[in-house]
Amino acid sequence: MHLFAPLELAGVTLKNRIAVSPMCQYSADNGHPTDWHLVHLGSRAVGGASLVVAEATAVEAIGRISPEDTGLWLDSQAEAWGKIARFVREQGAVAGVQLAHAGRKASTAAPWNGGGPLTPEAGGFESVVAPSAVPFDDGWVVPRALDRRSIDGVVDAFARAAERALAAGFQFVEIHAAHGYLLHEFLSPLANRRTDEYGGSFENRVRLVRRVVEAVRGVWPARLPLSLRISATDWVDGGWDLEQSVALVSLLRSEGVTIVDCSSGGVVPRVHIPTGPGYQTTFASEIRRRTSMPTAAVGFIVGAEQADHVIRSGQADLVFLARELLRDPYFPRRAARALGVKLEPPKQYARAW
Repeated sequence: MHLFAPLELAGVTLKNRIAVSPMCQYSADNGHPTDWHLVHLGSRAVGGASLVVAEATAVEAIGRISPEDTGLWLDSQAEAWGKIARFVREQGAVAGVQLAHAGRKASTAAPWNGGGPLTPEAGGFESVVAPSAVPFDDGWVVPRALDRRSIDGVVDAFARAAERALAAGFQFVEIHAAHGYLLHEFLSPLANRRTDEYGGSFENRVRLVRRVVEAVRGVWPARLPLSLRISATDWVDGGWDLEQSVALVSLLRSEGVTIVDCSSGGVVPRVHIPTGPGYQTTFASEIRRRTSMPTAAVGFIVGAEQADHVIRSGQADLVFLARELLRDPYFPRRAARALGVKLEPPKQYARAW
């Protein structure tokens, strides 16, 4: 097993182990992807990645991180995604999308506009929602705690978005339950203060994620992979941690999840995280070892040998790259050359290879 070995996930074959991590571009038009998304995602497919996953794509309008985020709550958004998914597939990559709900971290400005919370007067949303009426930080909007009927609505929104993803031609769906967004907020005691069947015990706090997985898998064909992104730890005592992550993944192995994308943090601000090259690969390795679930590793994976080592050493089955692929869409081709592997270029580029 090595970086350029194929990987079977459900009924889909990835041509190598390099995936484009979902990265928000803050460039959508009322939730519709634009030409920027076509070029951004399409160029990474041309660059040789086996899996290209579109950014956190909201399942409802108030689930966007920013008003400029993409969505799949409208059929017209699925139509706009169709051209992009088709182009990615034509380059020999698998087209994927991450389905998300930002919860209490919704309604923020784009990073180049400060990234802070937006009031309705400044173009933000009328309300944001969360498991409990606890804001993300000082100065942030106090969210509305979801009632049971609204929770049912969230579950249904994920399922409807998955149906639209299928109609758009995506072959891989990832459910975003990390980085302090809504599903992670339910998992973590740091954000979830509920006393009903969705709060308190581990079994209650994982209930929403399990319902979303069941609902999405109910409309997403068994032949197509379903990924779950988790924050394996909150990096805070008393928060979500690796032990709970292992327990959750053990439950989901029989509930239709194909692979777990292992990230960390994000549910509370100002947390000291010991970042560095490959600082999160341990989570992917431990979850893989203890649950036998295929995993993906993320976090400052920037070199060919480093990425290859993650795969060869059995730490993960797939590596998701973000910043490095922003810097160099052709990283997979450069990595292949460094590792002595030949990748066939697009015919339009063959004279240069």
